[in-house]
Amino acid sequence: MEKRKKRILMSVLGVAVCGVSVGFFKRAAFGVDPFQSLMSGLDAMLGIDFGTLYVLANVCLLLFSVINDRTKIGIATLVNLFLLGYIADFSHKSLLDLFPNLGIGGRVIMLIIGIVTMCLASAFYFTADMGVSPYDAVSLIMAEKWKLASFKFCRIACDLTCVLAGVGLFWLSGQSMSGLGQLVGIGTIVTAFFMGPLIEFFNIRVARPFLNS
Repeated sequence: MEKRKKRILMSVLGVAVCGVSVGFFKRAAFGVDPFQSLMSGLDAMLGIDFGTLYVLANVCLLLFSVINDRTKIGIATLVNLFLLGYIADFSHKSLLDLFPNLGIGGRVIMLIIGIVTMCLASAFYFTADMGVSPYDAVSLIMAEKWKLASFKFCRIACDLTCVLAGVGLFWLSGQSMSGLGQLVGIGTIVTAFFMGPLIEFFNIRVARPFLNS
């Protein structure tokens, strides 16, 4: 297969599988991922429509890429902005219909599937180099252009910042802290510390060999 066609395939499928993985992650109900933690905190603080807030936040992050590294904007960025949310929603609803009553064991399996597929899919569309999501671009720019640290450590720093900011905003908004368990859980902690290293692992072991095969 021609390399450009392979890159396009890796970009589109990578983002699509990311959307499916979000559905698994949400069905596990062990807390939201770091970026969604920030969004939930902002939503509690500002009280505006979540869809509007999500678009505004991504536009701000997109401007960050425009200013710092436009090469991170491409077909995967557009697919991510306009389709990922719908794919994730469909995936989540489908899993709820298929598995309406999950015990703790089933939820753990959903969490593992969600994390592994999200990291693998992210590695594929990162390696394709045809744009990334506005949030993913931040840690990539920090690692590749600013040379602050390797990608995995930049990603951990970004994810932890989002989690802490989300919790802080939730607390400052005066919301009942009983709802914090839905915002931050074991899934949030696992992704904050291990998503960056796992993406880097799949980049080296799977995505790059596939692209160059």
